[in-house]
Amino acid sequence: MSFSSPRILLIDSHDSFSYNLAALCRKSIPDTHIHIIQNNQLSIEQLTSILPQFAAVVVGPGPGSPKVPEDIGVIPQLWKVPCHSLVPIFGVCLGLQSLAIEFGAHLKRLDVVKHGQISRVDHNGTGLFKGIDETHAVRYHSLHVVLQDDGDIEPLAWADDGAENGQVVMAIKHRTKPFWAVQYHPESVRTSEGGLQVLQNFWRLAKTWYAFQGRNPQPWSDATLSLVGPSWPQTPLIGHSQFGVVSVTTSTLHLPNIPVMDICNLLGASDESAPFVLLESAAQPGRYSIIGCVDHDSLKLSYTVGAGQIRLSRGSEHWLQPLGRDDVWSWLTTFMQSRRASDGFPHVPFWGGLVGYLGYELGLESLQIPVMHRKGISHGRRPDLNLVFVERSIVVDSLVDEVYIQSLKTDDNKWMEETARILAKASTPLSATSFCGPPIPLFVQPPIVHLPYEEVYKLRIQKAKEHLLAGDSYELCLTAHTHITVRPRQNPTSSWELYRRLRRHNPAPYSGYFRLYPSILLSSSPERFLSFSRPPQSRCQLRPIKGTVRKAPGIVREDAEELLAGCKKEVAENLMIVDLIRHDLHGVVGDDVSVKQFCRVEEYETVWQMVSVIEGGRSVTSLDVDSSMLGSEVLKRSLPPGSMTGAPKKRSVEILQTLEDNNRGIYSGVFGYWDVGGGGDWSVVIRSCFKHDDQPRDIDVDGNDDETETWTIGAGGAITALSDPDSEWDEMITKLQSVLGIFEATSS
Repeated sequence: MSFSSPRILLIDSHDSFSYNLAALCRKSIPDTHIHIIQNNQLSIEQLTSILPQFAAVVVGPGPGSPKVPEDIGVIPQLWKVPCHSLVPIFGVCLGLQSLAIEFGAHLKRLDVVKHGQISRVDHNGTGLFKGIDETHAVRYHSLHVVLQDDGDIEPLAWADDGAENGQVVMAIKHRTKPFWAVQYHPESVRTSEGGLQVLQNFWRLAKTWYAFQGRNPQPWSDATLSLVGPSWPQTPLIGHSQFGVVSVTTSTLHLPNIPVMDICNLLGASDESAPFVLLESAAQPGRYSIIGCVDHDSLKLSYTVGAGQIRLSRGSEHWLQPLGRDDVWSWLTTFMQSRRASDGFPHVPFWGGLVGYLGYELGLESLQIPVMHRKGISHGRRPDLNLVFVERSIVVDSLVDEVYIQSLKTDDNKWMEETARILAKASTPLSATSFCGPPIPLFVQPPIVHLPYEEVYKLRIQKAKEHLLAGDSYELCLTAHTHITVRPRQNPTSSWELYRRLRRHNPAPYSGYFRLYPSILLSSSPERFLSFSRPPQSRCQLRPIKGTVRKAPGIVREDAEELLAGCKKEVAENLMIVDLIRHDLHGVVGDDVSVKQFCRVEEYETVWQMVSVIEGGRSVTSLDVDSSMLGSEVLKRSLPPGSMTGAPKKRSVEILQTLEDNNRGIYSGVFGYWDVGGGGDWSVVIRSCFKHDDQPRDIDVDGNDDETETWTIGAGGAITALSDPDSEWDEMITKLQSVLGIFEATSS
């Protein structure tokens, strides 16, 4: 019997780890083709008719309960298909629970939830565990099964939780049918011997079953392909070679004495009436700072979820571009491909391109989740995507004190020469313009801070934990908005001066200042979300942060490592997001995903942080005309950031919308750039504040215009089964302080 190029059907229950499981299957089963469907995509009649064409089925994990039809879909009927349609099946987590209860097991809640927890798994050394020694596996479950004595289901492995839960079943098999399953997650990055080898053993058992039955999988048909779609990973992204290429003109200056902020001042950063964009490495380990030399005539793009059109503006002109059948990402890809550039310095990360922010709700659109809380006409003026196309830029390399003046415009030598002259003159010690005096008074009276209601926030933490206990999510990143009402001395407030205060108060490696009507964003973000290098060998890197300790006297690295890497809760939070990000990345690039760093404590200017690093890419083939779409596709598929949602992402986002009063808007989104050479770099919007100038002014009792403004700060934390409401509230307030201090505010 030959099993060359077998086909495996993976049934996904809307989980955020399914592509990790698909990658593990491809690694375990030689030359396999993995087809992935949702558990509600086909009827049982359709599924039964095509099962014989697959060598095996993998029933993946997912949120919820195997007793809830909306959570489990068609899976329960899969265990009872007729003998002529029967194929070997391997279940994971929810898959195990469904198999067990269909054959008489009882479903119960764990007394102590295991989300992102690593347990030793004891087994009998046979079947799935043949040749496997001691196993340590990652668990993501709040439900478990209790088997009937001498029933159809036989236990294969257990975890001893002691006083917490007692002995918990970790693997099972059906006594007569070719069904095997594990409760833990073999695809997790921290599962050891129980991952690859268990899938290899399953495949060995499946082939043995086929030999005993004297059967082979049936020939593949086009009708089945039309039902389940092509195998994962999909065909490499194909570019559009018909678009031309613009040349980048670059001039280099060695200027060791000129700070980035001085360059910004020279370029009009203090003029609140003009647009301005800055991506700044204000602290280590950042290196490059990018200043977009934009003006009123620069092309600006904005989009609001559900609008069906892009708004473009240049100077006083405004027009709308219908999306038609495309989504906003397809439109942006075509836009950027028509502006491809070459001849820039390869080591300079940005040559020109789109700069700005992508709001949290833009990611909900990609997840096909309706946006709640969006009411009123004013919200239509608050874009979920706000970008400017930068044709002239200055990039500062703080490591070697090099300044690169760049232009995408033809015959732009006059501007470049004038800019070089101004910068060279300003870099002399006698011409330094750095601010050295006391802070400029910005407000006529102390700003008023409107914090979230403490009791309401703590109540929502309890509600989040109820969802975790029910198995709806493994981790929920609950947030809330704080609003600061100010009465500026000048109208509007000097947002540039506020940013200067922010970078002094909380210097960060991925800072940013964006003055893009109708919104202004100031950020001192410590978290790089996604960076992707230019093609042809484009690589993507994500650096999620879970775990932060503020620097203080007496806290050295060893203390920070004990508080972070030595804390089960902190490591579990980080692990869940690492596995989620691996899934997002696998979904686009295929097999080539690896964790380069797991839960390492890194030192920053004001904090210690626990950072993991995940990388992935796709090899260029002769079919790849242009792989510049790869990074943008990863960006689309990874939003909103997993570190700001929890896992599984889709279900967590749906739950969070019911626990939060407002749309998050800019907060929890990302800001950064999409380079004309095909690269990009985006950071998470945290430790930030923003305002919209469509907000109405307050009118006092005498009818006078009070000329107030409202700024918003978002903050929150990852809620797990181990979370304490009082501690979570304190953590949220601590995060607020990193930005709140720039307002010199009093709370009310």
